[in-house]
Amino acid sequence: MSGPAIVLAVVAALIHVLFFVMESVLFTRPAVWPRFGLRSQEHADVVRPMALNQGFYNLFLAIGIAVGLVMAAGAADTAGTALVVFACSCMVAAGVVLVLTNRRFLPAAAVQVLPPLLAIALIIS
Repeated sequence: MSGPAIVLAVVAALIHVLFFVMESVLFTRPAVWPRFGLRSQEHADVVRPMALNQGFYNLFLAIGIAVGLVMAAGAADTAGTALVVFACSCMVAAGVVLVLTNRRFLPAAAVQVLPPLLAIALIIS
């Protein structure tokens, strides 16, 4: 795996760790609500269980990239590379679903999609 592919995969993982923090740790803070289109504590309380689950999903994808990169650096390089490509592909697919759900999320989807998509492109080229 090339250096630029590794960097982009790490960036994708770090972005998804940030999503985890916002969705699972800081979600009920008023400063975070606007990022999710929420306007009140009541709305945040209703959406919180889903956001908590979604945050952990993002964390697990980031962990998948990290484990894949460690494996790719060792003897299990093919399996590690496959794991990185799989986790990055899931991130890209989730970003596409986000935009298809609501076009106003295009900027957020671009942040979610571009690093893993570029990492995949570099890995398979």
